[in-house]
Amino acid sequence: MTPLVGNLLVAALLFAIGLAGALTRRNAILVLIGIELMLNAANLNLIAFWRYGPHPEALTGMMFAIFSIAVAAAEAAVGLGLVISVHRHVQTADLDEMNRMKG
Repeated sequence: MTPLVGNLLVAALLFAIGLAGALTRRNAILVLIGIELMLNAANLNLIAFWRYGPHPEALTGMMFAIFSIAVAAAEAAVGLGLVISVHRHVQTADLDEMNRMKG
């Protein structure tokens, strides 16, 4: 097995765990954690393809991964802010009970 295939298998497993966590959990915080796992799997793919690609001296894969990490950090900050704001009004973090937007 080549190192690229090993990295891709780890990334696929990480993405599957994140997808299962995002789709099966009822807690909003755990759904955000699942989304973060999926973004980390994408970052792992970016780094693996950069490292084992035809031109590893070019830092394109690394720049894409850093940009993706910045987007994930912004998503986490906005998502947690929304969860805290909704929790103050609804008094729960359960997504089934947050199904309505009330004024």
